[in-house]
Amino acid sequence: MTTTYTISDLAREFDLTTRAIRFYEDLGLLQPERSGPGGRNRIYSVRDRTRLKLTLRAKRLGLSLTEAKDIIEMYDSPRDTGAQLTKFLDVLALHRTQIEEQMADLQANLEEIKVHQREARALLVKAEAKAAAKTTSKGKTHAD
Repeated sequence: MTTTYTISDLAREFDLTTRAIRFYEDLGLLQPERSGPGGRNRIYSVRDRTRLKLTLRAKRLGLSLTEAKDIIEMYDSPRDTGAQLTKFLDVLALHRTQIEEQMADLQANLEEIKVHQREARALLVKAEAKAAAKTTSKGKTHAD
């Protein structure tokens, strides 16, 4: 007997909403069979489950759903494995570069925040010292 899954099975297993799974289906990432009245019931195969797992992995890597679909479909077709791996490496290299650039931008932002924090703390210390000096001078009388 072939293993099959319902939309609820996959939603539970991957902690997704059934709406998200239907969205992946609309994009052509999943292709369940239909059964029941009017073909309302979806029956997902092991292949669909694997494609969903690969789609989610691609999303975690920062790939777009279009890129994920392209890569997944390469593995479905009887193409040369070398070409598939080269394409995958190219996509990963691009995303790695983008993430490294984002990290550099974030690091620069973090350094700028640290500078502003130091400046604000220094100004606060001066303001508190000035306020303390005013309080001390007000407490003195002319007879002092």
